Amino acid sequence: MRAPRTTRTTALHAGAWWLWALGLATAASRTTDPLLLGLLVGVAGYVVAARRTQAPWARSYGAFVKLGLVVIAIRLVFAFFLGSAIPGTHTLVTLPEVPLPDWAKGVRIGGRVTAEAMVFALYDGLKLATLLICVGAANALANPARLLKSLPGALYEAGVAVVVAMTFAPNLVADVQRLRAARRLRGRPDRGFRGLLQVGVPVLEGALERSVALAAAMDARGYGRTAEVPRAVRHTTSALTLGGLLGICAGTYGLLGASGSGYGLPLLLAGLAAALGGLWLGGRRSVRSRYRPERWGWRACLVAGSGIAVAALMIWAGSYAPAALHPPAVPLTAPVLPLWPAVSVLVGLLPAFVAPLPPSGDRADRAASRGRAPDVGPRVKEPTP
Repeated sequence: MRAPRTTRTTALHAGAWWLWALGLATAASRTTDPLLLGLLVGVAGYVVAARRTQAPWARSYGAFVKLGLVVIAIRLVFAFFLGSAIPGTHTLVTLPEVPLPDWAKGVRIGGRVTAEAMVFALYDGLKLATLLICVGAANALANPARLLKSLPGALYEAGVAVVVAMTFAPNLVADVQRLRAARRLRGRPDRGFRGLLQVGVPVLEGALERSVALAAAMDARGYGRTAEVPRAVRHTTSALTLGGLLGICAGTYGLLGASGSGYGLPLLLAGLAAALGGLWLGGRRSVRSRYRPERWGWRACLVAGSGIAVAALMIWAGSYAPAALHPPAVPLTAPVLPLWPAVSVLVGLLPAFVAPLPPSGDRADRAASRGRAPDVGPRVKEPTP
C-alpha cells in the first residue's frame, strides 16, 4: 500500500522519528565495524532523503554529517600527535618526541605512529560520528513544534524554550540567505565587512519581530498559567522525576556498556516508570488544553518499532558474534561485513516506505519556519508581525 501525503491528520508523530533514530544510535554504539557503521549512516541518510520536508529545521542533517567528519578528523589528529596505547608493528612515521615529567607517565607527545593505532582511532571516531548523524536524522525528520505538542504538561515550559532555540538558528540562516540574494539582484555587495553590516541589521530586526509575535501568541494562549497543588504532591513529583531520570541514565549506561547488560534493562525500566509517574503528577499543574493533539497511529508504531528492532537485534548479535562486531586493529585485518547484523540494520529502512510522503506545501512547516507557536489551547488568531 502506497504511503499517503503528509496532512494534518496523517502526519507522523514526531516521537516516532526520535525513537527510530535512537534505535539506530544504540545499534551504532554496539559495534566498531566500519562497514556496519557505514551501513547505518546510509540507512539514516536514505530515510532522511526520502521523508524530510523543505522546512528550515529539516536542513540540519548536512550540518551533522559535517560535524561527524570533523570528529573523525580530530580523533585521527589526536592519535597522530599524542600517540595511542594500542601496540603496533607497522610504523608509518616517527615524530620528534617531547620529554614529559614523571607525573605524566602514560602520556606522550610525538614518537612512533603506527598503522594499528590510526586504524583504531578511525574506528573509534567513526562510531561517534555515526551517533551524531543518527541524532541529526531525528532533527531533520521530527518537526520541533509538533514534538512540543506531545510533551507532558510538566515539561511544557522547558519544551517551549528548546523549540524556540532549535528554530531560531535555521530561521536566521534562511534570512541571511534571502537578504544576500536580494542584494545580489540589486547589484549591491553581499560579502565582506560592509555587506555583513548591511545584512545584519535587517536580520536582527526580523528576529526581534518574530520573538515579539511569538510572545504575543503565547500570551493569547494562556501560557504560564498553573494550578495550585498540595506541597506533598510537589515533593513527590520532584522525587519521582529526579530518581527516574537517574535510573534512566544508569540503565542506559548499563545497556551501552559491555559489563552492565545484566542490570541495565531492569534499572532502565524502573527509572522510566518513576519518571513517567513524576511527569504525570507534574502535569496536574497544567491547566491548558491541547488543540488537535498528536495521534500515534500504526505507521508511527512501525517507524518506532523498526528502530527498536535494529537496536535489539544488534545487542543480540553481540552475544553470538562479538568478534564480528568489533574487528581487531591488532593485527591489521580487513573488516568483514557480517551477514545477519547487516540484515538487521536494513530493518531501519522501513520508515522510507511506510511513513507519509513529505508534503508539497505544508502550512504547519511554514508556520514553524516563521517561528510561530504550535497549536495548543484555544484557537486564537495571532497578531500579524
